Amino acid sequence: MPLVTTQSKDEPRLSRPVRVAEAIKDWVVEKGLKKGDRLPSEPEMIEQFGMAKGTIREAMRILEAQGLVRTRTGPGGGSFVHEVSKQRARALLGNYFYFQDLTIADIYELRCTLEPQLAASLAGKLSDEFLDQLEANIASYPEPAQSADEEREQHIASLRFHALLATQSKNKLLGFLIDFMTNMLADLTVYRKLYNPPNVELWQRGRDYQEHLVQALRDGDAAAAHQIMGDHMATAQTLMSLQEAEMQKRFISE
Repeated sequence: MPLVTTQSKDEPRLSRPVRVAEAIKDWVVEKGLKKGDRLPSEPEMIEQFGMAKGTIREAMRILEAQGLVRTRTGPGGGSFVHEVSKQRARALLGNYFYFQDLTIADIYELRCTLEPQLAASLAGKLSDEFLDQLEANIASYPEPAQSADEEREQHIASLRFHALLATQSKNKLLGFLIDFMTNMLADLTVYRKLYNPPNVELWQRGRDYQEHLVQALRDGDAAAAHQIMGDHMATAQTLMSLQEAEMQKRFISE
């Protein structure tokens, strides 16, 4: 099997084991293999890809590190196709953005586009049990925070509302992106201390939007759900940007 890559001229040349790992991934997709399916043995890999034992072993180690292959020893052992968990994919992608100096505006530029679309797509399609779960999440922050620590916990709980909605998306990419952004925003809120000082307006308006959104979802009103979520994201962006500016002001003064 030829080892085809899509490198640009400016990128460093991939090592042979990396190219073999990519070829194995292409082969798995071509064969339609699924999680748990057994991969060919090492001798079969050597013959199929025309590479030395050491190169094949290193390629398999790369795939294991990526979470795409799992190896078992003993009777019935071997190498098997493995599925990367959402948590691992989120962590790996988060590592990339860790040094990108993202701002609140960067994140909300996407949230303002994607989350209203998600809300509209879910109107009238969620179970009463799940809608009750959303309401229970809102009920976990019934009063304004009285301290910075309580404000932090309320921010995270409020973002959990959006992560829960993301789990219901039929579009797996849309759901993953929204879940990733809510978790990244939670991390950003914590390590930049955007929860301090407590913001009563952010709590009140966010909670009101979420309550009205749940009702629109129960009623199956896609247009209302889209509008409410859009207004919710725009308001949250404004208020969170003010929190970010306040944090930067404190940092400079200190």
